[in-house]
Amino acid sequence: MNAAAEEAAWTRKDLVGIEDLSREEIELILDTAPQFVAVSARESGIKRVPLLQGRLVVNWFFEPSTRTRTSFELAAKRLSADTLGIAASTSSLVKGESLHDTLANIEAMRSDIVVIRHSYAGAARILAERHSSHIINAGDGFHEHPTQGLLDAFTMREHIRRTREDAHAGLDGVRVAIIGDIAYSRVARSNIWCLTKLGADVVVCGPRTLMPPRVDEMGVEVTSDLHHAIGEADVIYALRMQLERQQRCLFPSLREYIRLFRIDNESLRAAPAHALIMHPGPINRDIELAAEVADGRRSVILRQVTNGVAVRMAIMHLLVNGPGEQQTRLTARDTDEPLC
Repeated sequence: MNAAAEEAAWTRKDLVGIEDLSREEIELILDTAPQFVAVSARESGIKRVPLLQGRLVVNWFFEPSTRTRTSFELAAKRLSADTLGIAASTSSLVKGESLHDTLANIEAMRSDIVVIRHSYAGAARILAERHSSHIINAGDGFHEHPTQGLLDAFTMREHIRRTREDAHAGLDGVRVAIIGDIAYSRVARSNIWCLTKLGADVVVCGPRTLMPPRVDEMGVEVTSDLHHAIGEADVIYALRMQLERQQRCLFPSLREYIRLFRIDNESLRAAPAHALIMHPGPINRDIELAAEVADGRRSVILRQVTNGVAVRMAIMHLLVNGPGEQQTRLTARDTDEPLC
């Protein structure tokens, strides 16, 4: 761990969102991650450290996931933790058990970290307030996806440091264009909060019907002009079209969306040559991002996946091994009120 990380101290029990975090807390996570990048890159083949040995990490997912779920599972195993995966469709929740009761039973098995993804915005926070396990939000509705925002910021910062040949460069003044479905994207919210706190200049671009109310109050520039958005961008971040969360048609057609907002070789003519291409995945190829761009030399989409394991290792390490763990852990409170 570098000197900057050693000077700071993590004192939170949980990670439920980026909106609550300070710049110093965000930077502590980013400064802790490189050591875990090195663990995953070991040529010896022993990609494991004993920092969570004997601990139990529970992955509790209520929505489909490939990258996030497997990333957390791999991160836990590389920290030498025991892992347990629970699918909502096969749990007692289908029999009417509440989230609180289910988690209380999981905690009776001495869980240490519970990673939860839920369609209910605020689910992770409600559980964190009433239970003693360290809760990590792996996505709640279209509210937040904090670990995605953190791994994205880490990927951007590492790229800036390499290109500028400055090991201490940050994201201050870096222009990031986030393109697409802003309203229904939890990734967009976490990225906006994370990047603006780190000093980046953020512009959001997409159809007006896919912009959340008062998004400009989050400290971002808002536009529906793609060429303007990417014209001076250092990073172009394409969002997945959240068709499964939209309740009605919010733009004329996919053909119209592609014509106005797709990132392809033609639209990239308006962007600087150094602009980085990012996407949280999964990609709707040739809708929000053309295949030749997704697979092109400026794309770091697979690097985001690689960095995701290291960042999630850093988060779990800080939660369990930080000074906050030495404090008295919260006592679960009985409740008759089911969460859902």
